[in-house]
Amino acid sequence: SLMLAKAKEEWDQEQIDKQAEKERYLSERVTPLHTSGLSLSQLQDLCRELHAKVEIVDEERYDIEAKCNHNTREIKDLKLKVLDLRGKFKRPPLRRVRVSADAMLRALLGSKHKVSMDLRANLKSVKKEDTEKERPVEVGDWRKNVEAMSGMEGRKKMFDAAKSPTGQ
Repeated sequence: SLMLAKAKEEWDQEQIDKQAEKERYLSERVTPLHTSGLSLSQLQDLCRELHAKVEIVDEERYDIEAKCNHNTREIKDLKLKVLDLRGKFKRPPLRRVRVSADAMLRALLGSKHKVSMDLRANLKSVKKEDTEKERPVEVGDWRKNVEAMSGMEGRKKMFDAAKSPTGQ
């Protein structure tokens, strides 16, 4: 309420300042008319002069109004062209949505979705101790291993090696 009262005071002061500025401007531009002691023909001439000045001002006002309307129409047309160039519809700002893979597939495929995309459930759980025991530490000449595994013979050895532990 205090802000509203302050705003009203400022608005009132602004109106008073505008009125004072208007009166000052009119006193500079418009000279007061002295019609006392003039004959009928002099009054008619004065009226004709004032009428001619009013017509000139009215023509200028009409021209300025026509230019303003033309500019307003041109601005409106340019805005429409800009909207046409951008596209027909206003693009909404995109928001980040958190959706699981299952929910996304369900939304895309509808009722056909039967595969579960829970990737964490499909992972094997491996204990750290087991991996260290299983991995034998072999230090050897790597060049012999590359030469032994090169070509088709190496592939056959790999295949046989993979087969033999499960066959026993």
